[in-house]
Amino acid sequence: MRRVQVGFGQLQPAANRIAGKVPARMLRYTPSRRLRHSWNPAKLFRIVLAPDSFKGSLAAPDVCAALARGVLRASPDTEVVTRPMADGGEGTLDAVLTAVGDADSRRRLNVSGAGGSAIDAAYGILASAAGATAVLEAAQVVGITDAKGMGAPVGMRTTRGIGEVIRTLLDQGVRRFMVGLGGSSTNDGGAGMLSALGWSLCDARGKAIAPGPDGLATLDRVDASGIDPRLASCVITIMSDVNNPLSGERGATAIFGPQKGVTPAQVPAFDDAIARFAERAEAAVGRRIAGAPGAGAAGGLGFAFQLLGGRFQSGAEVVADLIGLDAALAGADWAITGEGRSDAQTLLRKAPFVVAERARARAVPVTLVSGAVDPDALPELGKHFAGCFGLPNGPLSLDECIADVATLLADRAEQIARMLNAARLPPR
Repeated sequence: MRRVQVGFGQLQPAANRIAGKVPARMLRYTPSRRLRHSWNPAKLFRIVLAPDSFKGSLAAPDVCAALARGVLRASPDTEVVTRPMADGGEGTLDAVLTAVGDADSRRRLNVSGAGGSAIDAAYGILASAAGATAVLEAAQVVGITDAKGMGAPVGMRTTRGIGEVIRTLLDQGVRRFMVGLGGSSTNDGGAGMLSALGWSLCDARGKAIAPGPDGLATLDRVDASGIDPRLASCVITIMSDVNNPLSGERGATAIFGPQKGVTPAQVPAFDDAIARFAERAEAAVGRRIAGAPGAGAAGGLGFAFQLLGGRFQSGAEVVADLIGLDAALAGADWAITGEGRSDAQTLLRKAPFVVAERARARAVPVTLVSGAVDPDALPELGKHFAGCFGLPNGPLSLDECIADVATLLADRAEQIARMLNAARLPPR
């Protein structure tokens, strides 16, 4: 059998002949009837890069930088617009401050980490006509990537440090808070945060208890009368993509506990402990919150913030508005988004999905580039993205991918840009 080598130059005339016989609408990515895209080769090509962070490896701004390097290697004249995204979890602070902050926006504070050891936590302060707004990220204080915090038994971890941050900001006159929930290592129902803000938690003998799951197992009484009165005048926006209740089979412990180190044997006891806390906390303030969507976010922090009057919003939608994503997409030719891993959860309004929705409304195709793409989710993901790409070019361990993620991102973006360049070539 004779081997024949065929180059791209030989295939192009055939491709052009095929294109001439197939209706143009069938050659375009059209996830909806609203998307009709045409390119002018003489126009400066414009690509918007709006990825989420790649958890455990690269922050969203660094993902943007790597993608931009790859695009510009293939197409140096392309106009690249970067809009790092987030959905309320790890990386939200970086994304917001990169887009709308300045050198003085990022602040740091020494507070208690999840395990009780001191941690240098970052937060942001944004100036506005309505007054200073603090941008907090739970993962900065009690993050699952904090080795010291994760080193403490999960039954002893608390969210006390988040309450310490809020109390300090209240002292500084801040009354507006945007709080990103996600990536936490705690499972205390927010009891630690509330105790730092003035709540009293006691056992049947009236002795103060520790606010972690182990301590909450002995909880008998909650006294909310000591809560900082300044909180009553605060506006708290809770950013999250989680809609789980606090407890039960879809609650914080059952669904998210295992990734924090909660063993199957511990799940019933921990779930009972935060349910006990919720019952007494709700009685203390006269509000029912435990069954509300989002109460189970960040190990129950969503419950505690709602007790304080916080209002849930889609984290990705809030960030998209803050960073001016719509304005960046207006008039763009293409967009690239991504995250550490894409699967069916991506479609539950995570950052890449929100980017795809907003881009579609402006007739901009979006390509997904993620550390890994679940093949079982590809049929559904493919309805929203103009191509879904994972990073590895061949067999690689997770550690190898993480170590080389910037190079892999740049290489993948370069190949996507070369493909787009070829598609813009005039017919021969």
